[in-house]
Amino acid sequence: MGNGEGIYLHEYMPRSELVVERASIEEPKFPVVDFHTHLGSLTEGDESEVKERLACHVERLRALGVEHVVNQERRWGSELADILKKLAPWTDFFTTFGGVDVAQLDEPDFPDMVEDSMKRGADLGMRGVKIWKNVSLEMKDKNGRHIPIDDPRLTPIWDTAAELNLPVLMHIADPVAFFRPVDRFSERFEELQRHPDWSFCSPELFEFEELMEQQARLLEKNPDTVFIIAHMGSYAENLGFVGECLDRYPNMYVDMAARLAELGRQPYTARRFFEKHQDRILFATDCFPAWLEHRKYYEFLETWNEYFDYSSSGSQGQGRWKIYGIGLDDNILEKVYNRNARKLFQA
Repeated sequence: MGNGEGIYLHEYMPRSELVVERASIEEPKFPVVDFHTHLGSLTEGDESEVKERLACHVERLRALGVEHVVNQERRWGSELADILKKLAPWTDFFTTFGGVDVAQLDEPDFPDMVEDSMKRGADLGMRGVKIWKNVSLEMKDKNGRHIPIDDPRLTPIWDTAAELNLPVLMHIADPVAFFRPVDRFSERFEELQRHPDWSFCSPELFEFEELMEQQARLLEKNPDTVFIIAHMGSYAENLGFVGECLDRYPNMYVDMAARLAELGRQPYTARRFFEKHQDRILFATDCFPAWLEHRKYYEFLETWNEYFDYSSSGSQGQGRWKIYGIGLDDNILEKVYNRNARKLFQA
């Protein structure tokens, strides 16, 4: 074993011998609005327990320089009302997006149900709508067909969102490798071995390219609705494509949630992208309470650090590579950290 014989791929964890300067970032230069977070089980249980857990969570985030977070929920009705009630003591810190019951798509009163549900949510304090990837990649209509994200039957959601001035955060696709064969050419092979259910490489499902076509039609057909396309516009591996979409669709924003590994391995391209589209990018992490990686994002955005881990866990679970900082100018940095998010809620 001393000469490396008999080592399996999953056991191989090389330690870099590279010696370079590295700036340490403990706090962001500007207050941060994290536009894509999840509170998960923090809001479950009786109100006294929830209050204590939330107070600790808020304290942890504020210590990281976060002044506000957008809690992305996929709930509606009484469940959403319960969450909003429990978050009421922290309305200065939490903004909540709610969901829509897309499972009722084929019901004749679906348009009325959508309008009523969204208006009730807005009256309670819901500030936006979250639509998840399960709509196109898991759910089926009454005819057993997967539902395209630009399906005309979903139009009442977009129309009501525009009427109520509610931005819609869309998670449409996962990393491209999740739609490709899980073989020796897959850059996410190890990740997909650990999570085989994350693979969408199936003839029964929409291909990645089909989802991107649906996404484009959705943006084009609904110009009055503001869409935040999560995870760098669904295609962090191809920022040129995302940039073209931003140029074409003024109602489109992107968040950078859970795409630090992708952005940081293409620092020159990423920096040009942030410079050109600085008014349409939202800081976001997709973090859960047990997983707060904000300082890694700060390091990427603020420094010129080279070849560092994109996760503080010590395990590079998304791919076997390191990342590089892009050293954004302060004006761009402040827009990404908070001004773009504030602008959306002032519109």
